[in-house]
Amino acid sequence: MWHDLVFITGGVVSSLGKGLASAALGALLQARGYSVRLRKLDPYLNVDPGTMSPFEHGEVFVTDDGAETDLDLGHYERFTGVAARNTDSVSSGRIYSTVLEKERRGDYLGKTIQVIPHVTNEIKDFISIGEDEVDFMLCEIGGTVGDIEGLPFFEAIRQFSQDKPRGQCIFMHLTLLPYIAASGELKTKPTQHSVKELRSIGLAPDVLVCRSEGPIPEKEREKLALFCNVRPDSVIAAQDLKSIYEAPLTYHSEGLDQAVLDAFGIAPAPRPNLERWEDVYDRIEHPEGEVNVAIVGKYTQLEDAYKSIAEALTHGGMANRVKVKIEWVDAELFDREDAAPHLEGFHAIVVPGGFGERGTEGKIKAAQFAREHNIPYLGICLGMQMAVIEAARNLAGLKDAGSEEFDHEAGKKRFTPIVYHLKEWVQGNNTIKRTSDDDKGGTMRLGAYTAALTEGSKVAGIYGTPTIEERHRHRYEVDIKYREKLEDCGLLFSGMSPDGRLPEIVEIKDHPWFIGVQFHPELKSKPFAPHPLFADFVRAAKENSRLV
Repeated sequence: MWHDLVFITGGVVSSLGKGLASAALGALLQARGYSVRLRKLDPYLNVDPGTMSPFEHGEVFVTDDGAETDLDLGHYERFTGVAARNTDSVSSGRIYSTVLEKERRGDYLGKTIQVIPHVTNEIKDFISIGEDEVDFMLCEIGGTVGDIEGLPFFEAIRQFSQDKPRGQCIFMHLTLLPYIAASGELKTKPTQHSVKELRSIGLAPDVLVCRSEGPIPEKEREKLALFCNVRPDSVIAAQDLKSIYEAPLTYHSEGLDQAVLDAFGIAPAPRPNLERWEDVYDRIEHPEGEVNVAIVGKYTQLEDAYKSIAEALTHGGMANRVKVKIEWVDAELFDREDAAPHLEGFHAIVVPGGFGERGTEGKIKAAQFAREHNIPYLGICLGMQMAVIEAARNLAGLKDAGSEEFDHEAGKKRFTPIVYHLKEWVQGNNTIKRTSDDDKGGTMRLGAYTAALTEGSKVAGIYGTPTIEERHRHRYEVDIKYREKLEDCGLLFSGMSPDGRLPEIVEIKDHPWFIGVQFHPELKSKPFAPHPLFADFVRAAKENSRLV
């Protein structure tokens, strides 16, 4: 049986960094020798974030088992190294869908279906999955206390903590201490109101984590402890950080992990080994150079849309002891203008994934610029497809090369489809079939798939292994029938699905570093274990920076 369960809630305003605080706490408990698992309960009614616009919800994180989840699960993985599963993320939409399916099947034997107990029981069942696997389960509730859609979740965790033996569940509440410049003081009142709201629904916080611009003076700390009914050493300051990877060390010095262990009555607790995080901090704080990388995409106004890519580049920088300076370049610029003036001066170019035709001609121009100017290029998902289309048009003479995706969108045929809608593929021992009329949600090629690498290729050297397993999220695929024509022009298909039907990786032979991958390597990168592709990409950028 696990020791303990920590429920993490948020108050006052959203986007305070609950996911980061949860991930950092997970890393600190690991540093003390405990096993951890992190979960996210999201109150929105979408079944999962897979169909949401990146402008709405930021990036969609994909697990090995093919779940499309909230980007907080990316933080959890990056900080703990524990691979997330589809049982680590659930939304109100998924909970209600399950309850309604059971009702339609007659599982409730004709009873009236209500939020309590039916919806709350479903949430409690979800929290219980795998409860005997780890020492600590950290469970984050999305949204803010007081949101109407969050109430079933708060009620479920109240009941859950009552069902368990006393002392097995604690509550950590994250709030904001606003600083009023005119009076020069931190205000505790919003936090007091937030805790009052929490207590009115039967939950009492054991640990308060307070976001503030500066340290919390002793007077305010005592006031918070008194009015929020927590111990003074359980009031934890969470100040703004230069890098999220400082969070474990900063939270440790503030006493977060100690406060959590004290709340459980675990004493004496094992001492933490923080060498991993000290090394990460050292690599961020003391880079030995800087490289400039352009990310050419269409969601560039919202950096959260490419969260994992930005983090993976940072990890690649750590591996090479350089600071990676990222600039977001809107692909639509190049639809109207020449790419060269916008891309000169960068040491490397990334073209990330995306959906839809908008901005794709710009991405094709970015791939062409990188190919012709010998600039390191990493194309991910759509970024690989655009590089293949660019090579087909400009090297193989297929002037109208394009993607079936854009013809489907426009409703008319304009391109030779180098990239086509994937109708069937093999997953394990099963063949999966899809049509272009299927629902949008959950119908892509999702999750971890194996790829076989060509011996002697650049990627085989980078990975140092003949087969790899990477995470996918796409429904369009490069057509294998153009392989010979493209390989004759120097675009090598260096990674294939085990059955040899689906291209996974392309690279240009006589180029310093030009690789396109159909999968999302950024999802598996960690600060203490940078992804080999990103580590080598930044190395190539560093080499290029010396030539520029």
